[in-house]
Amino acid sequence: MRLYRLPTTGSIDALTLVEEDMPRPGRGQVLVRMRAASLNYRDIMIAMGRYARGGLRDNLVPLSDGAGEVVEVGDDVTRVKPGDRVAGIFLQSWLGGEASDIDGESALGGSRHGVLAQYVVFDQSGLVRTPDHLSFEEGATLPCAAVTAWNALYGLRPLQSGQSVLALGTGGVAIFALQFAKAAGARAIATSSSDEKLARATSLGASDGINYRTMPDWQHEARRLTGGRGVDHVIEVAGAGTLPRSIAAARLGGAIHLISARTGGEIDPAPILRRNITLRGVYVGSRETFEAMNRAISWHGLKPAIDRIFPFEEAKAAYRYLDSQAHVGKVVIEIS
Repeated sequence: MRLYRLPTTGSIDALTLVEEDMPRPGRGQVLVRMRAASLNYRDIMIAMGRYARGGLRDNLVPLSDGAGEVVEVGDDVTRVKPGDRVAGIFLQSWLGGEASDIDGESALGGSRHGVLAQYVVFDQSGLVRTPDHLSFEEGATLPCAAVTAWNALYGLRPLQSGQSVLALGTGGVAIFALQFAKAAGARAIATSSSDEKLARATSLGASDGINYRTMPDWQHEARRLTGGRGVDHVIEVAGAGTLPRSIAAARLGGAIHLISARTGGEIDPAPILRRNITLRGVYVGSRETFEAMNRAISWHGLKPAIDRIFPFEEAKAAYRYLDSQAHVGKVVIEIS
C-alpha cells in the first residue's frame, strides 16, 4: 500500500510518498480503507516544525482527519463491521466526559500516526460512523474542524435559538460554526479580509459579513449588528492580536472560544472581569461529542463546505494551498 511519511520537519517538501506492507488488525482492532483525508492548520505547523503541543511520532504518517470503509475486523470487534463507513476520532482515547492528560497523547497525525495512507488500523473505540448522506470526502472534514466548532457552541454553554455567533475568518472551524449556528436558528456573523470570501460565507449560513481590512475596528460593527449588545459566542480562530477585539465584541456574560494555536498577543484582563466574559480553550472533542454532532448533521442534512479536492499524489500541493489561505471551508485529499 502507499502512504505518506514525514521523516523530518521544517518543510512541506519533507512529505514523502512511500510503499509499505498493508497492516492487519489485531484483537479489538479494525482495518479501514481510507478514501479521503482533510487538512487542518495544525498539519501545516507540524510539517513546518512549528507545532509545540506534545511529542511527535518519528517518521510520522501525517493528518488527523480521514474517512473510509471498514474492510477487516479483528477478534472481539463489536462496534463496527466490514462495509461500515467510518471516520477516526482526533484524540483516540477520549471517548467521553472530560479529557485527561493521557488523552492528549492519543492525537492522530501527531502523537500517533495519522491517516494519509491507503489503509489504517484503528482500535474499534477510536471510530465513529459517518452520516449516511455524506460522501467520503465530506466525512473526512469532520474529526477536527467540525467537532471543534460543535464543542465550542455546545460543550459548555449550549447555543440557543436567537443568539448570535461571531466566527473569525473563513477556514474550516469558522465555516462549520456558521453552519451550526444557522441550523440552531442563531445569527451568524463572519469576518474576512475578502468580500468574495464573505459572499461565500453568506451562501453557507452567515447572516452578516464584516471585512476587517476595510473595517479594522470590526468589534464595533459586531456590536452594531447585535443592537449594541454584543455577540453571545465568539469563535476565536484568527491570528495574534485579535483577542482584545473579540473581547470587545462579546456581550456582557458572553463566551469566547479560543481555538487557534496562533491566537495570542497581550491581553488586558480587566474587560473580561468587568463584563463577566467566559474565556474557554477548545481542543477538539470526545467521541461522545463527535457522535452527538453527527446526529445533528444527519437531522439537518448539513453538507460540509469543501473548497478543493486534491489527488493523493498531489498532497504537497494540498498543503501549500491550505497554507496560502485562499480557501473557504476545507481542503481535502482523495485517497485512491
